[in-house]
Amino acid sequence: MGLRLGACIFHLPTAVIYGSLSLFVSILHNVFLLYYVDTFVSVYKIDKLSFWIGETVFLIWNSLNDPLFGWLSDRVFLSTQQPGAEISSPEVVLKRLKALSHNGPLFAISFLAFWVAWAHPGLQFLLCLCMYDSFLTMVDLHHNALLADLAVSAKDRTSLNFYCSLFSAIGSLSVFMSYAVWNKEDFFSFRIFCVLLALCSIVGFTLSTQLLRQRFESGGKAKWDQESTLKELYIENLSVPPEKRITLAEYLQQLSRHRNFLWFVGMNLIQVFHCHFNSNFFPLFLEHLLSDQISVSTGSFLLGVSYIAPHLNNLYFLSLCRRYGVYAVVRGLFFLKLALSVVMLLAGPDQVYLLCIFIASNRVFTEGTCKLLNLVVTDLVDEDLVLNRRKQAASALLFGMVALVTKPGQTFAPLIGTWLLCAYTGYDIFQRNPLSSVVSAQPKLESPAFLKPTLRQGCFYLLVFVPITCALLQLLSWSQFSLHGKRLQMVKAQRQNLTQGQAPEVKTI
Repeated sequence: MGLRLGACIFHLPTAVIYGSLSLFVSILHNVFLLYYVDTFVSVYKIDKLSFWIGETVFLIWNSLNDPLFGWLSDRVFLSTQQPGAEISSPEVVLKRLKALSHNGPLFAISFLAFWVAWAHPGLQFLLCLCMYDSFLTMVDLHHNALLADLAVSAKDRTSLNFYCSLFSAIGSLSVFMSYAVWNKEDFFSFRIFCVLLALCSIVGFTLSTQLLRQRFESGGKAKWDQESTLKELYIENLSVPPEKRITLAEYLQQLSRHRNFLWFVGMNLIQVFHCHFNSNFFPLFLEHLLSDQISVSTGSFLLGVSYIAPHLNNLYFLSLCRRYGVYAVVRGLFFLKLALSVVMLLAGPDQVYLLCIFIASNRVFTEGTCKLLNLVVTDLVDEDLVLNRRKQAASALLFGMVALVTKPGQTFAPLIGTWLLCAYTGYDIFQRNPLSSVVSAQPKLESPAFLKPTLRQGCFYLLVFVPITCALLQLLSWSQFSLHGKRLQMVKAQRQNLTQGQAPEVKTI
C-alpha cells in the first residue's frame, strides 16, 4: 500500500506538485495576516511608538529585500556566455528548487516566532517581521519565477496558476480552524495549532521540492547533456565573444524605460495595500459592524469564506482569462469593486445581510485580483526579454523589482487604516480603553466629543471609501497598460522565435 502511494505521488504531474507549494505557504501566511497585529496589540501590549518604529523599519526592509534577493539569484542570468541558452533549462529550475527546499522550512520556523513572547514586544515585533518576511520573500520569488521558467504560453501558465489557486484554497482552511482556537486570554491552544501548521509546512516543502528535483535531475539530465554538448561545439566553432555583463544600475535604467512595468507597479501597489487592509481590519469590521447582530458561528463562516472563496473563485477567473485575456478580467474586477462599494455606501450600515455579503465579497474579489496579477508579471518577463534582447529571462529579479515598489502597501495598510480611524472617530487601538471617549450613553455637552462619529460609523465609512478610492486609482493606471491584445501576441511570438531551435523545454505540465 505504501509503495503504491509512493508511486502515485512520484507520477503526479509537475503542475500539481508545483501548485502544492502554495498550500504550504498559505496555511501559515493567512494565519499570520489575520492575527499578527492583534497579537502584538492585544496580547503582548506593544506600545504605539514601538509599533510605528517596527512597521517603518519593516517597510524599508520589506521593500529592499525583494530586489536584493532577486538580484543575487538572477544576476548571472542577465549575462550568459552562451547566447540562446534555454530559459527553462534544468539548471535554472533546479537552482530555484534548491532555494525553495532550504528557505521553505526556515519560513515555517520563522512563523512560530510570533506566537511566543521571547523579548520586549517592540524588539520582538521588529525582529519577527523582518525575519519572517525575508524567508517568505525567498519562497515567493523562486516559486513565482518558476511560473515564468516552466512555461511560456498563456495556456500552460494558466494551468500552473490553476493548481496554485486550488491548493491555496485548501490551505485557507487553516483560517476556519484558527478561529476556533483563537483566544486572547488563553493563548496555549492557538500556539499548539501554529506548531502543527508549521510542521505540516516543513514536511510539505521538503517532500515537494525533493520530488521536483528528482524529476528534473532524472528526466532532463541526459537529454540536456546531449543538447549542451552540441551547443558548446556549435558556439566554439563560431567563436562567439562573451556577452557584456549588465550592472544593477544599467538594469534599473532599462526598467525605467519599461512603460508597462511602471504602470503595472503603480496599480499593483494599490492592490497590495487593499488586500492587506482587508486582512488587517477584517476582525475589526466583524466586531464593530456585525458582532451584535450575527452569531459567532456566522462570523467564523464569513471569516473562512473570505479566505477560501478567492482561491476557488480564481479557478473561474482563470477560465475567463483563457477566453478574454487577463487584462479584460482584471479591468472588470476593478469595475465590480467600484460598483459594489457604491451600492453599499448608498444602502448604509443597517442592512445586515447586505453588509455580510459586501464584507465577504470585497475580500473575495480583491484577493482574486491579486492571484491573477502573477500572470501579468510573467508577461512583463516576456516583454523585458524581448525589449532588452536578453539571452536569459531574469524572472525572479523582475518579480523582485515589482515587489520593491508594491510591497510597501503591506505596511501602509495598517498604518493608514489606524490613522484614518483615529482621525475620524478618535478611536485609538493602542489605548487600553479607547471606546470611553467615543461611545458614551451620556455624552458631555461641554465637550466636543459628542460631535464625533461613532466607531461603528467610522468602520463603515472606512469599509466603503477605501475600495472606492482604490478602484478609481486602479482604473486610471490600468487604462494606460498596453501589454494585451495584439501587442501581447507579438511579444509572445518574438519570445517563441528566440527559443526556436534550442534545447527542448523541461516542463511536464
